[in-house]
Amino acid sequence: MIGKTYTTMLGGRELSIETGKLAKLVSGSVTVRYGDTILLVTAQARDEKSPLDFLPLTVEFEERHYAVGKIPGSFHRREGRPGEKAILSARITDRQIRPLFPKGYRHETQVIITVISADQQNAPDVLGPIGASAALSISDIPWGGPTACVRVGQIDGQYVVNPTTEQLARSRMDLVVAGTREAVMMVECGAQTVSEDDLVGAIEYAHSEMQGVIDLIERMRAELGQEKFNILSEGDLTPDLVPELTEKARAGGLRDALLTVRKKDRSARTKAVRDGIIASYVPDPEAEGAAARIAALKEAYAKVEKKELRRLILEEDLRADGRNSRTVRPIWIEARPLPRAHGSAIFTRGETQVLGVATLGTERDEILVDDLTEDTGDKFLLHYNFPPYSTGEVKRMGGQSRREIGHGHLAKRAIRAVLPSFEEFPYVIRLVGEVLESNGSSSMATVCAGTLALMDAGVPIKAPVAGVAMGLVMEGESYRVLTDILGLEDALGDMDFKVCGSAEGVTALQMDIKVGGITPQIMREALAQAREGRLHILGKMAEVLAGPRPELSPTAPRIVSLKINPELIGKVIGPGGKQIRELEAMGAQITVEEDGTIRVFSASGEAAEAVRARIQGLTKEAKVGEEYEGTVVKTAPFGAFVNLYPGQDGMLHISQISEERLNAVEDALNVGDKLQVKIANIDDRGKIDLIRPELEGKIAPREPRGPRPDRGDRPPRPPRRD
Repeated sequence: MIGKTYTTMLGGRELSIETGKLAKLVSGSVTVRYGDTILLVTAQARDEKSPLDFLPLTVEFEERHYAVGKIPGSFHRREGRPGEKAILSARITDRQIRPLFPKGYRHETQVIITVISADQQNAPDVLGPIGASAALSISDIPWGGPTACVRVGQIDGQYVVNPTTEQLARSRMDLVVAGTREAVMMVECGAQTVSEDDLVGAIEYAHSEMQGVIDLIERMRAELGQEKFNILSEGDLTPDLVPELTEKARAGGLRDALLTVRKKDRSARTKAVRDGIIASYVPDPEAEGAAARIAALKEAYAKVEKKELRRLILEEDLRADGRNSRTVRPIWIEARPLPRAHGSAIFTRGETQVLGVATLGTERDEILVDDLTEDTGDKFLLHYNFPPYSTGEVKRMGGQSRREIGHGHLAKRAIRAVLPSFEEFPYVIRLVGEVLESNGSSSMATVCAGTLALMDAGVPIKAPVAGVAMGLVMEGESYRVLTDILGLEDALGDMDFKVCGSAEGVTALQMDIKVGGITPQIMREALAQAREGRLHILGKMAEVLAGPRPELSPTAPRIVSLKINPELIGKVIGPGGKQIRELEAMGAQITVEEDGTIRVFSASGEAAEAVRARIQGLTKEAKVGEEYEGTVVKTAPFGAFVNLYPGQDGMLHISQISEERLNAVEDALNVGDKLQVKIANIDDRGKIDLIRPELEGKIAPREPRGPRPDRGDRPPRPPRRD
């Protein structure tokens, strides 16, 4: 038998991992199956060490359209660059496995996840991390796993592991959790405003449910795991210098330099301390061997700076800009800085600044989705832009980075929870977060700026939302949770924990851990402190905009909706689309749905109302008993034809025109005359009989026209005379 399969139960369904059958030349290769969703996951590392000074790890998530029996929709009909869903799925795996590579590991490593079958009920994104954990565990690559990953939903108050697509649509939360045997490593969540207690409960539940998967991977590693290769390391060239450099740095003013409020000033002051110390060791930087000595000293000094910053936080509750652990940086906000945008706002917190811009469009503006899901479009877009100038740097600019896509997705989940339904507010909404300055938590500033921009545009959101990034410094049993972290605290700390929500609860959450994991107690404390910070930020936002503006922005286009009898859609479209083209020529875009819903979109409210009135006229249905002021459009010996509204005439019989007997219709009425009429009858052919309401009861009513006889019931025609 080729290959070996390991199975366990997860969420009441079988999860199987098979190895030894496919892609056997790679260091670690497995297929993961859950329902009819199957992923091939491989892990490979280069033998030689990379010269880079960071971990060169890449994770690729490849969606194959054949997995759902589709041909790609691209011009070349083949898969191209990864879509947003694939990039987000790759990031989930990357964030789970990256912290567990050994310190100093510098071998280029690649994990490739290929979706080869998808049943559209069991999501592949949480299976990729499981496959990566298994492939790395049985490979020769040094790695500190195993880990596992599960999704948790909440339906009718109950937690559900790995809910199906149908179940997830009914869930109050979409929570993805990854962890080791001992602790949680990564959390990603979007929610319909849930409490902090519900979130912690779901995370604990997820961690307990993933233990069976960890058992399975450990069994695979014990039976099939290869011997890990040795890491080629040059070792620490300066182990004895750190204590000595620490004394010199403290004497040289490192503490005061670290507590400098502004980022540029702090960097300049800490660099001056470092350069002064290095100069005392290497007076002549041009001397032989000086470059290597300087590099070693810089490496040692970086450890001193990190250690001193962490000591200040833990022992003195002082942070890099002088704040304590619970203080949010100063905030200033400006609403509607852009006069022509539909909605805009600037949100500044410390040295992080985001310009949020809202644009309202029609259904034609929704983004098309071409992935392995059944979704075809999205009516809410959020784009997060992070230009190099926001950090005072010069870099090559190209397409969106994976980081930009990930940060934008988090902000999108946070805000989507409070948007009105499309039926309530029939606009496609695009939000753009332009990061103008960045020194920590730019994604959370995007949530705040985006919310303000929506309210400025007059979008009736359910509640304002805000976001705050939390940090953690932990040494042994001692730890401190930090509110509103700086970029430096993110880099040198142990956790990046972003929490978004309204005053009522959490709408989105993202957590990445750089240590072995955190306990539920630390999570509860971080969530409680995040709520305190979030309410403070919401209060600052309310000082500028307490809620959506009562009227839609004057620059925003107008959409009016109406519903007609579906059988009358043809009247709106017209032969060959002639009628709808005439309507759109009045200055509007029109969408018509099969159920008779029509939406008119125009930059001018007057034009939109004019088009709506025209459509109502075209599709108006007459009813017996209704009265109209009509216009005579034609006369005949037997009566007058009266136009009731555009496209609809009725017949006023000569006997119903006057109390007196008329020899001719023209004795009382002429073309162009206006008069009040009432519908007396509508026959099976839609023909309308009219009466004059002021004469009702004064003259005998005319017998209504009966049903049209079938051809077989008609009397035979007399023979034709030649």
